[in-house]
Amino acid sequence: MYGYGFGFFDPTFFLVILGLVISGAASAYVNSTFRKYDEVRSRNGLTGTRAAQYILQNQGINDVGVQQIAGDLTDNYNSGNKMLSLSEATAQSTSVAAIGVAAHECGHAVQDAKGYAPLRIRHAIVPVANFGSTIAFPIILIGVFMSWNSTLINIGIAAFSLALVFQLVTLPVEFDASRRALAILRDGNMLEPDELQAARKVLTAAAMTYVAAALATFLQLLRLILLFGGNRNRN
Repeated sequence: MYGYGFGFFDPTFFLVILGLVISGAASAYVNSTFRKYDEVRSRNGLTGTRAAQYILQNQGINDVGVQQIAGDLTDNYNSGNKMLSLSEATAQSTSVAAIGVAAHECGHAVQDAKGYAPLRIRHAIVPVANFGSTIAFPIILIGVFMSWNSTLINIGIAAFSLALVFQLVTLPVEFDASRRALAILRDGNMLEPDELQAARKVLTAAAMTYVAAALATFLQLLRLILLFGGNRNRN
């Protein structure tokens, strides 16, 4: 049988565990932070939906709709159909957390309207990154079963690396959307200074999930390189 050079023990598996721990910690942090500030009602009394509608109008964006969707923290902006979707926890809530999240998604709509380059790049590489992630492991396994065919293994690893490229491009997009959101909330006097700080904490916590995803993907890529990159000549 084909081994990894470590018998039945794979010491690189700790990279997978580390990635899961990082992602889990980031997810727990954003959820706890959102729950904390979801208990803080904004003084303006706006719901997430009304805040989003106001921001879009204020920014002169008239071709984007706002809808409520099922789920918890499933908020997103779709540039394809010009739809800003807010989760149940955001749409009808008047908390500073909900307003912050709604403003963040509006930040993506503003990016789209202004032709923000990283957002366009991210949209362009989505299908390529998805395809690369899908074919990466089958190609690597075929290469392994073909007597560690280095060409196929390299192609598989390169295909998976596209997922990391996507994650890295996502980082500036998300951080910029939060920056725009906080500026809009501040300049529009939609939140008081103390409320704005609370919204900043929520958005910072959310941003950490994207950092964690990039780190987890990097660790997976590193594991593939360690497992297959140094063993491609084994039979």
